[in-house]
Amino acid sequence: MEKKYNIPVEATLEIIGGKWKCVILCHLTHGKRRTNELKKLMPNITQKMLTQQLRELEDDGVINRIVHPEVPPKVEYELSEYGWSLQSILDSLCAWGENHITKVYGDKSAVLEESILNK
Repeated sequence: MEKKYNIPVEATLEIIGGKWKCVILCHLTHGKRRTNELKKLMPNITQKMLTQQLRELEDDGVINRIVHPEVPPKVEYELSEYGWSLQSILDSLCAWGENHITKVYGDKSAVLEESILNK
């Protein structure tokens, strides 16, 4: 069934909308990540939600799931070529967020976790 959108941003939000997808994608712009690494970077996400969001991003072709044939299996996630086309959007969202934090709180280090600032 063909989808209908009123404006193109609806198509974008269908893929990257929600609380966690952009956060996952931003972390993947820094390279491949294992599920447990993503979980540590996003301590407030549940394992079930992380798995769901990763599956949806993979189904939409935005990330690649890489399974290494080891025992136990090693699984990594990375941005696909299509996913990298979102980099300018993600960069813009991050820049806007930094400006917003500074505007509202004055000092972004006061509200950003140390691990994020030292990446």
